[in-house]
Amino acid sequence: MSSPSKSPGPEPMAVDSDSSSPPSAPDDGPDASYKGKAEVLNHAIQSIGMGRYQWQLFVVIGFGWASDNLWPIVTSLILPAIENEFHPSQGPLLTLAQNIGLLVGAVFWGFGCDIFGRRWAFNLTIGITGVFGMIAAGSPNFAAACVFAALWSVGVGGNLPVDSAIFLEFLPGTHQYLLTILSIDWAFAQVLANLVAWPLLGYRTCESGKDCTKAKNMGWRYFMIAMGGLAMIMFVIRFVFFTIYESPKYLMGKGRNTEAVEVVHEVAHRNGKTSSLSQNELDDLDHSEATGMDATAIVRQNLDKLSLKHVRALFNTRKRAYGTTLIVLVWAFIGLGYPLYNSFLPFIQESRGHTFGDGSTYITYRNSLIIATMGIPGCLIGGVLVELPRFGRKGALCSSTLLTGVFLLGSTTAASSNALLGWNCAFNFMSSLMYAVLYAYTPEQFLTKDRGTGNALTASANRIFGIMAPIVAMFANLNTPVPVYVSGALFISAGLLVLLMPYESRGKASL
Repeated sequence: MSSPSKSPGPEPMAVDSDSSSPPSAPDDGPDASYKGKAEVLNHAIQSIGMGRYQWQLFVVIGFGWASDNLWPIVTSLILPAIENEFHPSQGPLLTLAQNIGLLVGAVFWGFGCDIFGRRWAFNLTIGITGVFGMIAAGSPNFAAACVFAALWSVGVGGNLPVDSAIFLEFLPGTHQYLLTILSIDWAFAQVLANLVAWPLLGYRTCESGKDCTKAKNMGWRYFMIAMGGLAMIMFVIRFVFFTIYESPKYLMGKGRNTEAVEVVHEVAHRNGKTSSLSQNELDDLDHSEATGMDATAIVRQNLDKLSLKHVRALFNTRKRAYGTTLIVLVWAFIGLGYPLYNSFLPFIQESRGHTFGDGSTYITYRNSLIIATMGIPGCLIGGVLVELPRFGRKGALCSSTLLTGVFLLGSTTAASSNALLGWNCAFNFMSSLMYAVLYAYTPEQFLTKDRGTGNALTASANRIFGIMAPIVAMFANLNTPVPVYVSGALFISAGLLVLLMPYESRGKASL
């Protein structure tokens, strides 16, 4: 794998008029002070280097990446079994409940982490997921299953907005490509879910809704206990065995320079190094020093935290507004296209399989496992492509998104089960590569002080359009290729939008 070239410090961010650089601050005003302090912190983190703390963080942040993909796949895998047991008139409502929960989670945790910090969100999201995931195994009816799916998804929805911000803010500029490599956990989660589902759902699931009782259909309940238990293990590792420090850039953005410097020194100590960073280096860059605030000023400052200033900051220049709008649209299109196809993939495979003469539950989950394994090399190749000169993030994201749509459209030509499996493998390979790049490229577009909000905005657009997928499925015939045509067209449209993005963040340290 190629890695960024080493330098004594992170490469400075270009001014906002440079179309090839990520968004930077204006030359004067509060943002100029923030930019100056961010560059000081970038240099301090780069001087510390990639050490023990960042590698430990790489592992535990991977839990959030894994959960983001694991639980939507859990929902899609249990959907046929739940339909057989409870005979609901509208099976896609389970996916709708999940996507509503994901939206609430993305909004609450994404916007909230810019207000109350990253640490609480980092520790709570997986815990909430695990608790409600295990409780869902005892669902007495379809409505209860939908409620618990929404509740566990509130936790899942916060993982990427929060975790990507934390990881990026502790990474040296020379190692930001690791944000792309993190998606290997996303791919492994898909493999793990299918690997566990194959024996549990493949052998302990009703083949149809006829005479399907709870006793004959326990596979999905065992599966939920296994997945919920795994989430709780991840929570314990994060909460008990790892000490997460608050992001120094977040603290600096809140004017808490002393705490920011303390965190940098703590990270240096964990890495077996020392840092020369002093509080004076940050204080000297402040345009004004708030001293002697009275009670009214303190109340006003606390109320200001709840304002929409973080949202406005994402649109405070013409170019930044253009870039924010495009990345939100990319997430929105993918948010509808991906679940429209992938959430109902086991159902599509089973119904198409019956047409091809091999639609058994066993074959359905076996094929799902084969498809899932293709995501692993996709993520690894994505980590290489994002660092290629004159290709970078934009080239990797554009090409992978376009090819994802092409392979989806190609799947409609499948005349046999094996042909359909081949097209689906190609789709998952390319879509995993696409997500690996998208998850890295997106947070790099935003300043740290607004990054949680920016991530929340893109994730919310993704989830809102994701809510439409099960609604479309309710009224569309999944036995026809129409949903696949729609999904493929959305991916191709998203790929074309990437070409218009004004920023290329390759080789530049994030602010």
